[in-house]
Amino acid sequence: MNKNETGLSKTKLRSSYITLVVSVSLVLFLLGILGLVLINARELSDYFRESLSFSVMLDDDAKEADIRMLQKDLDAKAYVKSTEYISKDEAAAKMKEELGEDFISFLGDNPLPPSIDVYLVSSYTDPESVAKIEKYIQLYPFVKEVYYQESLLFLINENVKKISLFLLVISTFLFLIALTIINNTIRLSIYSRRFLIRTMQLVGATRAFIRKPFLLQGAFHGFLAALVAMTLLMGLLYLIEKEFFLMFTFENTNLLMLLGAAIIIIGIFINIISTFFAVNRYLSISEDKLYY
Repeated sequence: MNKNETGLSKTKLRSSYITLVVSVSLVLFLLGILGLVLINARELSDYFRESLSFSVMLDDDAKEADIRMLQKDLDAKAYVKSTEYISKDEAAAKMKEELGEDFISFLGDNPLPPSIDVYLVSSYTDPESVAKIEKYIQLYPFVKEVYYQESLLFLINENVKKISLFLLVISTFLFLIALTIINNTIRLSIYSRRFLIRTMQLVGATRAFIRKPFLLQGAFHGFLAALVAMTLLMGLLYLIEKEFFLMFTFENTNLLMLLGAAIIIIGIFINIISTFFAVNRYLSISEDKLYY
């Protein structure tokens, strides 16, 4: 083989490697986007759940010390995110702002009771948990009523379950597609070196010896593709936070680091597994079929 043919062969091989890395990078990039959606979907779900509150209506003659004791008790509970005490005057001011007129001058008295707005941790916002919390609060003698929108609470929890199931199905589907694309790309890459594998067999190389450089190269390409995918994801994150910072935020650094680690592991793992089976195929194939 002359120098021109050797150079052409190396160029084709280098082009094959670049195509492989780019293809795997794009697939991992799509998986990374899906991971970002799942992370943000979880945060949005928690945000909507924790933005719901229920109001603890108190007796008009409830003592300030008793009210503060109840608020302090609720703040100490693991299921309570925060509480807000609203006095009769504050409730009247809010109502006046919402109605746009002074209803007290019309009624001659302030009929609104003092209350405490309770915001729960997202994992305790299901109807069953809220019902238990309601029973506990009503043990206090100066609590008149615990009010919350039960239908809205039920609707949010049901929609969260449906969206979670939908995302799970889509995630599984996309992962299988990604696995298929990466596997086919690697098989094509190994196909271009099938005669090299046969030559190594003819000179007496063992299967493990032949597989080793291909597996190491596959792991390196997977790692390189993962780095490219993560770079693209970082660029996407920057653009999203720059343009839509009011709608999307990615402040959970730990989850983002886990996503990056998952992309690297997936990239390396799929490349090694696909390379292993692709090389094994050409280790077992007959010489006649090498030309097909």
